[in-house]
Amino acid sequence: MRFALALVLLSFSALPSSPEQPKTFRDLQLKFPRVRTAAAEKDALLRERFQAKGLPYFPHAILLRAFKREASLELWANAAADQSYVLVHEYRICTSSGVLGPKRRYGDEQVPEGFYELDWFNPQSNFFLSLHINYPNASDRILGFRPNFGGDIFLHGNCASIGCIPITDDGIKEVYWLAVLVHSQGQQHLPIQIFPARLTEGGLKSLAATHANQPGLVAFWRNLKEGYDLFEKGPQLTAHHDAQRRLLRFPREIGLEAGGVAKPLIPKISAACDFLISIFQFRFSGFWRLV
Repeated sequence: MRFALALVLLSFSALPSSPEQPKTFRDLQLKFPRVRTAAAEKDALLRERFQAKGLPYFPHAILLRAFKREASLELWANAAADQSYVLVHEYRICTSSGVLGPKRRYGDEQVPEGFYELDWFNPQSNFFLSLHINYPNASDRILGFRPNFGGDIFLHGNCASIGCIPITDDGIKEVYWLAVLVHSQGQQHLPIQIFPARLTEGGLKSLAATHANQPGLVAFWRNLKEGYDLFEKGPQLTAHHDAQRRLLRFPREIGLEAGGVAKPLIPKISAACDFLISIFQFRFSGFWRLV
């Protein structure tokens, strides 16, 4: 009996082993040609850029801030959980759609405004590489137009988009590869803050002056400014989450129709960004998601 068992065990050990499985999220992403291209072209540049800022490479965490009027995307990073974020680089948002103001419904062509996270990786995007923005957030679900808030909003490459944030192929190579690195080493939440403009006192006054006939919109921006100010006073990740919670006050503060339904925006003719994204999106977990 023991001899038979030994033969069985020996036969199992002689079987060819299965192909080695990726050990980390980084390994999994590097199976895709465009991610390998991004790593090969941008890793040394990013390392140099972080060293110039006195930050480790890889950083502990990253955070992005987008400003629509200035067409700018800021990359911030920190060295440890108890340290403030440092501005590392600014990318140009090369084109946009819609007008200043939040996204409220499918087809309105608006770029969202508020506090979000990047929650999918797409290494086979129609726009070279892309990172999904988790619109609608809790505030959008309260204020948006039911039944369809729209969705599939991405930070991506190329320079053509409706409702998304394009930073060219060159820019997305850097941001995507850096996001892969920090996620692979443990950053589960990748925050992105999207503002109509830099919400300094002067910036908000300028917006209020140009939108004097839209008091509800100005109230929305004033509330966004609370989150903006939290980060400006002490740029730490906690400020992002505090700002997310504050946004839930909006139903009491901005103009809603009777019954608490957000006033709908008139959709434009052209297709929303929803139709411009590849049919497959890549999640943090490494599973494909059919949209």
